[in-house]
Amino acid sequence: MRSVSRALIAAALLLATTAGWAQEKSSGHELVVAAAADLSAALKEVSDGYEKKTGVKVKLSFGASGALTQQIQNGAPFDLFFSADMDYPHQLIAAGDAEGASLFQYAVGRLVLWVPADSPLDLQRLGMNAVLDPSVKKIAIANPQHAPYGRAAVAALKHAGVYDRVADRLVQGENVAQAAQFVESGNAQAGFVALAHALAAGMASKGSYWEVPAEFYPPLAQGAVVLSHSQHKKEAAQFLEYIKTKETAEVLRKYGFTLR
Repeated sequence: MRSVSRALIAAALLLATTAGWAQEKSSGHELVVAAAADLSAALKEVSDGYEKKTGVKVKLSFGASGALTQQIQNGAPFDLFFSADMDYPHQLIAAGDAEGASLFQYAVGRLVLWVPADSPLDLQRLGMNAVLDPSVKKIAIANPQHAPYGRAAVAALKHAGVYDRVADRLVQGENVAQAAQFVESGNAQAGFVALAHALAAGMASKGSYWEVPAEFYPPLAQGAVVLSHSQHKKEAAQFLEYIKTKETAEVLRKYGFTLR
């Protein structure tokens, strides 16, 4: 009888421990992350992998980095911010809205000129001169007032000496993802988008791209930071540590990001 009792007690303790661990894993706080639109595919893949490993849900909100910065300054309840440049996180840190010690450059983005699959343009031969072709009536870019990729597009056009010749044909999306949608939908015949968009599963078969030389525009060094008003700073810091892992680096590389 004693041996049976001991077995029952041990089984009960094991069950309680297992149940407690499961409850702890499943009751993890949901992290709310504001992220630059160029991360729409890559960060979703990363966050899905993180949730499977930890049980912590990551809710993603994508937009132009400048617009997200304004939302954060107005009190939007985000825990982390992934910007398409380093300037916006520095602004938030200076204003006391982000934790300076947490700032991390997670990647460098790359700009491409993208056209739909049925375009007659030979991007590899024409390069930047493709935007001068008469068939290109509209050229999509992200809004340079809010989006680093929009500023990069303008800088690249000016570097190539063609900005003044095409300025009246530029159409602005609120962010780089919307600029890509303009081209995909046929509302623009070409567009400057993130390489990450051109490589994403939903876009790769729908068009072709030419990578704009890096010297044509300021580096798109991208930074992440924990926000000061987050109620889950510990969990936010843990997710940021996951962003620094080799596993995450491989996902980012798959979508065309470089790490430095």
